[in-house]
Amino acid sequence: MRILLFSGKGGVGKTSLAAATGLQLSRLGHRTLVMSVDPAHSLADSFDFETSLFHGKTGDPYPIDERLAIHEVNIQKEIKRHWREISSYVISVLRTTGISDVEAEELAILPGMEELSAMMYVNQFRREQRYDVIVLDCAPTAESMRFVSMPTTLEWYMKHIFPFQRGILKAVRPLANRVSPVELPTDNYFANIQELFGKLEGIGELLEDPHVTSVRLVTNPERMVLRETQRAFVYFSLHGLAVDGVIVNRVLPQEVTDAYFQEWRTSQARILEEIDVYFAPVPAKRVPLFTHEVLGRERLEELARALYREGEDPAAVTRIEAPYTFAKCDGHYEVRLQLPFAVKGEVGLFKKGDELVVEIGTLRRHIGLPTSMASLSPNRAKLENRILTVEMKEN
Repeated sequence: MRILLFSGKGGVGKTSLAAATGLQLSRLGHRTLVMSVDPAHSLADSFDFETSLFHGKTGDPYPIDERLAIHEVNIQKEIKRHWREISSYVISVLRTTGISDVEAEELAILPGMEELSAMMYVNQFRREQRYDVIVLDCAPTAESMRFVSMPTTLEWYMKHIFPFQRGILKAVRPLANRVSPVELPTDNYFANIQELFGKLEGIGELLEDPHVTSVRLVTNPERMVLRETQRAFVYFSLHGLAVDGVIVNRVLPQEVTDAYFQEWRTSQARILEEIDVYFAPVPAKRVPLFTHEVLGRERLEELARALYREGEDPAAVTRIEAPYTFAKCDGHYEVRLQLPFAVKGEVGLFKKGDELVVEIGTLRRHIGLPTSMASLSPNRAKLENRILTVEMKEN
């Protein structure tokens, strides 16, 4: 199975491009699911579905044709399916503050529930071999980062915090519930967490396998959008995901020669050159600005023809270079990470347990070290030619 993850700044056209890719894959014979992970779903809208007729139906995979389905993860449905104990406890706590039941139910939708639910479906469909390709229409960049970092975060919590927290609360619950205005969570609450973690088992490795998962970054030929695309490239690389394509959407066509657009044309030409240089050897596709809104199947197919050559398979594996590697060089061990747009002043390093922690700005990545390096600590690091090399040594 292949997973194609479309990410980028809000408003750049991710959903339309993900939908068009789904149509291309379906046309080539792949069993395809396009799944929206963005809480503000617009996938059904891109096919121009009548809202009143399709409301709620896309909360499960909804067939577009015999080989293509779309899925907009519905958090209300997912709470009933997967999050019942956790949600019930949060609602009970919120009710003690005096807020209404409706408000409590809304506030009980915790950050990350939607993303984790989507991951559980990806894992489930992978185990069932239901689809050949899953296209993920992700939320804007910051939320996409949360999506890909969740397996690592949850694994760390389950490994370091969960057993201790569950044991302590089990011991103090009888006494604490007598004096506390709010009852502590029952063991069913922790059982629910453990069950969810079991459904996510292996998803982290799946996302980091370049033969399975590829990231397609969507951008526009604008300076501010390009900057965010560069940051996204760093963040995905830091989290071990392979970026195998950049899609520059809404490029002014050559036939637009009106003087009104002259400055736009000059600016776009300059940025397009920068994109080709910045992201090489990752290819950058260009999609023109259409004369009309891309809405409905017919226009999505037109977009697919602009994006892909005749017979081109979007599921093809084109880049498998690992974002980070381990090596032994001149008698010492090294960790090498591809960080093409990072600068020296924003990179931080430290060791925690058997993990190397790399920080870039506000983002943090835990990299599990192999057994031969687990006892070593970072000695020095250098950032050259887009690669951060961390030398490890004995304490």
